[in-house]
Amino acid sequence: MDAGLLSAFIKKLVARLFVLADEKYKLYKGYKEDIHFLMEELPMITTAIDEQLSGTDDHALHFKVNELHQLAQEMEDCIDRIMYCASKEQQPWYHINYTSGNRITSRLQLAKEMKRLKRRLQEAHQRKERYPVSRPSHTELPPSSSDRLIAQEDLFGIDAPLKELLEHLVETKGQWKQLNVISIVGFCGLGKTVLAQELYDSEIGRQFEKRAWVSAGQRNSEALLTEILRQVHEPPPLVYSDARQLSIDLRNHLNNKRYFIVIDDIRSKDQWNCIKSAFPRLQDVSSRIVVTTKFQSVANTCSSTNGYVHNMRRLDEECSKQLLLKESCLQEYSDSSSSQSDSKVILDKCDGQPLALTAVGQFIQSRNSVEQPEWEVVCKDVRCHLDSDDCLKRMYQVLTHDYTSLPSHELKACLLYFATFPSNHRVRTKRLMRRWLAEGFVVPSTLCSDPAAQSFKELMDRNIIQSVDVSNSLKVKTCKTYGMMHEYIMRKSLSENIIALFDDGKLQPKYARRLSLHDSSITDATNLEIDLSLVRSLVVIGEAGKAILNFRKYQLLRVLDLEQCTDLHNGHLKDICNLLLIKYLSLGGKITDLPKDIKKLKVLETLDLRRTYVKILPPEVIQLPNLIHLFGKFKLPNTVVQNKLQKFLSSGQCKLQTLSGFLVDDNEGFSELMVHMNKLRKVKIWCESSATSSSLTNVKKAIQKFIHDVKDPSDDPRSLSVHFEGCSEDLLEGLEAPCYLRSLKLQGNIPKLPEFVTALRRLRELCLRSTRMTADLLTALGNLKDLLYLKLIADELEQITFRDRALPNLLCLCYVVKHPTFPRTEDGALPLLTSLQLLCENMDSQCSVQIKGFTRLREVVIYDEVNPDIKANWERAVKEHQNRPKVLLLKRADPPEEATGNETTECFAPLEGPVQETDIQMPPEEPKFASNSSKGHQVLCVGLSDLPIAGIGTVSS
Repeated sequence: MDAGLLSAFIKKLVARLFVLADEKYKLYKGYKEDIHFLMEELPMITTAIDEQLSGTDDHALHFKVNELHQLAQEMEDCIDRIMYCASKEQQPWYHINYTSGNRITSRLQLAKEMKRLKRRLQEAHQRKERYPVSRPSHTELPPSSSDRLIAQEDLFGIDAPLKELLEHLVETKGQWKQLNVISIVGFCGLGKTVLAQELYDSEIGRQFEKRAWVSAGQRNSEALLTEILRQVHEPPPLVYSDARQLSIDLRNHLNNKRYFIVIDDIRSKDQWNCIKSAFPRLQDVSSRIVVTTKFQSVANTCSSTNGYVHNMRRLDEECSKQLLLKESCLQEYSDSSSSQSDSKVILDKCDGQPLALTAVGQFIQSRNSVEQPEWEVVCKDVRCHLDSDDCLKRMYQVLTHDYTSLPSHELKACLLYFATFPSNHRVRTKRLMRRWLAEGFVVPSTLCSDPAAQSFKELMDRNIIQSVDVSNSLKVKTCKTYGMMHEYIMRKSLSENIIALFDDGKLQPKYARRLSLHDSSITDATNLEIDLSLVRSLVVIGEAGKAILNFRKYQLLRVLDLEQCTDLHNGHLKDICNLLLIKYLSLGGKITDLPKDIKKLKVLETLDLRRTYVKILPPEVIQLPNLIHLFGKFKLPNTVVQNKLQKFLSSGQCKLQTLSGFLVDDNEGFSELMVHMNKLRKVKIWCESSATSSSLTNVKKAIQKFIHDVKDPSDDPRSLSVHFEGCSEDLLEGLEAPCYLRSLKLQGNIPKLPEFVTALRRLRELCLRSTRMTADLLTALGNLKDLLYLKLIADELEQITFRDRALPNLLCLCYVVKHPTFPRTEDGALPLLTSLQLLCENMDSQCSVQIKGFTRLREVVIYDEVNPDIKANWERAVKEHQNRPKVLLLKRADPPEEATGNETTECFAPLEGPVQETDIQMPPEEPKFASNSSKGHQVLCVGLSDLPIAGIGTVSS
């Protein structure tokens, strides 16, 4: 096992030992001494491991790590078994006494295991003393400057991004003359350095008075400034060691000169902040700085003032194929129909990454004659030889560096967890983070209350994983790993015994604690060499088979994700309800009813029923003491005993934060109970036409209690979604201030804006969906001072004008309409707007939306179906705008795989053409608007099927 992962695993184990030690009981003689020995010894071991970590393979360290990994797993197995047995008896585990033979056995097992672990740890320590391990040096990634040595004829797919960036490089008439910083950002191997080199060597790039190219890497600020000063100064200056003096000298030398500097491979914001003062920002000189980086936060920092961030796009399928065939010397097969279909499997693995396509092409050429290869075999060979073949060496170094440079072992474990999903699979972000928490990869603390979100943000910032669908509020809704990074993750996860996959007719490796099945039905139990009783996580996509779905064989499961399991049915639920340690449960298949025995799942934190047919929720679910997130579309049975549930909720034991969501009809169950749920942060409500006046009155009371403003200074994430198409709009009338929401989504007949909306403190996201939106409603929206994201979905908007100072903080405005009656805007209205989305089915040349006043505009989004004249008009308009915003086109496509049968979804796909095309994919009810990676295209995602802003939809949350 990887030493870093073991270190993180042992630290988690120590935390569990602290829980054992804190309890006031005596399991056996000498128990406390053994616990404290392990608590003191294990942290010392993790410290030693952390100090010895390196990129090289050391056999002595490897042996010690493997031994400790086995010991740690056995310790965890022992603790979990005792927890399971105690839970089975419906008692806290520390209440074990000597009245039961089973309990005595458990105590004796624990004593025996603790003694054995203590002895083996002592032996491991003695072996370390006998065979000391020297501390090896750390391997560093080769400089990216080597990528500059690529011939022009070997470049593929570079024309469009080069043309785009040259427009930002050139001095344009009518634009302000000032320093602009252009950041090129993306995953390693996408060609950032090559693109920067083309800019530097272009005719436009050579017109600058002073030029310099430096590679940052791990250089300090003194070294960077010295090198820049050497290149722009004639004769070369004396070398200074002081960064401040170097900055002054460089600034003086560049003053009043038009300069062009490329800084390749910046790796931290500190690197930029230490040198940025050396570059003059004169208002009458059009100088340019280009930086390349893999960190999104670094790119945003560098280009925060008068700058532009270019997100690298992967090569499209045609360019990818050309590059692969060229490097593999198989150009003669470029027109072969069989080659086009068969080669897709390896093209998907390379995922449009030039470095991967080049490496794999050279790998094929080195191992193949002139014959066309079997592409399936090539895929397997690449995984097998990823770390050993010379042709794949550079790519493997890049992948390894991205993994080993992660700042924490916990973050590495979070990344490797992507191996549980198939390659190119769109992973729902919230689903992923909740599973990280259930697995124990990240643990909330007083310093970080949401470590899962922090870990995800870190991986996104490094561009190791890419966003696929992004909400109107810039939240990543679905994501995935790049093709070859997924291969690396898969290979490492298997070698580290982190997961087991079904391959060649059996599960491998057999000692893994997590199973992931992707369309792999296992019907023969003899193929199961793995001990299912020790499995902690099971994920099934497709058909699983009877052997895997025999839940009597499992005991210690914490994560059970079956929402995409096709052969799951009600008969399995009885045994699932005996998985007493489960924390995350997601169901799908043919599930129609939940048994009352679900009350036995006392530690369950997430229950996701959105892919099931469950309409009636057993009240026992509400009484689960640790349930935090509940998803589905259901109501309570008519016979529910309200007093018992209210007593439980009023006692403060309920931890439910997400209730998304419940139906309101003639049943008053949920609306009465919601008043007593004091920890709710996210609520979704569907009001049906059969709802009685009494039910609606109770719903209004519940909403009033939920939105009540307690003046909490913290960042309260409360959000509310109400669908009331079948009910009267009076449902929302009479709600009173003070009130607070961060996000609000309303769908129904909305003749005017409910008064409580304008009274909401710190409302950031608003989505309204109605057949017609009146001028009074639209005018009232202009008074929302704190609003950042607004989406309006309607057949028609009445004509209004947003006056000066209307919506002063709005960043994104999206219209989804049938008729092009967009509001006009005066100068001074929407001053911070960066994204304008005009999604109109019947847009014509009479559509007049003036964008000149939007001084911070970065993108304009329109449908691809509009006629060419309208597209041309918009392209002219953005070229005349001082920011040169992008025009993004949307085209409809097939619904994504995650759409369920009873949902309506509008989806989009990438286009081919000269304008900024857009790859649009969206899960149902998702608020999509922009993402930054697609094969050859800017990605933009817009959900039209439901209320879209910051929403947890029926599937996508």
